[in-house]
Amino acid sequence: MPAATKDAVLGSAVDLAREVAIGLAEDPSDVGEYLGLVVEGERLVSHRFASAARGYRGWEWTVTVARVPRGRTATVCEAELLPGPDAVLGQAWLPWSERIRPGDIGPGDVLPFKADDPRLEPGWTPTGDPELDDVAIDELALARVRVLSPQGRDEAAERWYRGPHGPTSAGSLASAAACGSCGFLVPIQGSLGTVFGVCANQWSPDDGTVVSVDHGCGAHSETDSEAPPTDWPAADPLIDELSLELVNLAQSSAARAAPQATAPEVAVDDATTATAEADETTEPADASTEAPIVDAATEPTDASVPEDAAAAPVADDAPAADDAPVVVDAAEETEAATDPEPDDAAAADQPAARPDPEP
Repeated sequence: MPAATKDAVLGSAVDLAREVAIGLAEDPSDVGEYLGLVVEGERLVSHRFASAARGYRGWEWTVTVARVPRGRTATVCEAELLPGPDAVLGQAWLPWSERIRPGDIGPGDVLPFKADDPRLEPGWTPTGDPELDDVAIDELALARVRVLSPQGRDEAAERWYRGPHGPTSAGSLASAAACGSCGFLVPIQGSLGTVFGVCANQWSPDDGTVVSVDHGCGAHSETDSEAPPTDWPAADPLIDELSLELVNLAQSSAARAAPQATAPEVAVDDATTATAEADETTEPADASTEAPIVDAATEPTDASVPEDAAAAPVADDAPAADDAPVVVDAAEETEAATDPEPDDAAAADQPAARPDPEP
């Protein structure tokens, strides 16, 4: 078929095309400047005008004119508002049955039954074999009217793995360990359990959702947070200089060295010894050890005086004969030393010394 060429009669029908476009628009100002023509075919041309209507930026008023062979009059074939190359368009049309999206189902909403859903297949039919029926019904839970088909499992696995609970999420990339080593991961049955599990950590953003085993978050059971850096200097140790604790090292060593079983006996012996010493100190001297008081009348002569007494020197300030001293034994001196202030009554009972007789 030969290529269409420009038609002088149809190309000059611009005013006719504008009048038709203004008739279609709600306001004559909605028809803008002339954008040119497009040769659609033999003796068929479309004139285009810019749309100035609100909400139709980039759209074009298009008026198509034609003529009969050897005719000199243009005839309008059709006129409509069509999108141009820069037109703002809506989403592609979808059937009503396919317009629903995840999250659109609310409380009380019910989806229509779909008998030919490719994501499902008939469930397990009991065969009478206990081994097969126990595995299929008790372990795999296939005793339902319909169960997931291979296509349904593949779509679910792909959706979960590529979603926010897979290994490519921001939280998983920033985590230090994967969910496969976390104690809060609950495994699931079937073939999906080799790749996915359920998170059971209430502090995790994935709590109660299906996560992949190579997913991760900051609430892993085996990881710990690092101490944040601080500009404050480390605090000096606190030293208590007001309290003192006295420790007797000698007593502590003796207590450790002494057997614990004989400790009460040692204490009793020490108390008994201390009491005995106190009694010996306060007990008066025995009468047998006291030196007798010598009377001047019965005093022996010089010949009978012991050598120690005769050899004792006489002090210059010796008293007179009337005040002759009493000879005291060494035991009596010891007793006097222990009791420097004798009782007045005992001194009164002692007889006074008699003066020596005259020669």
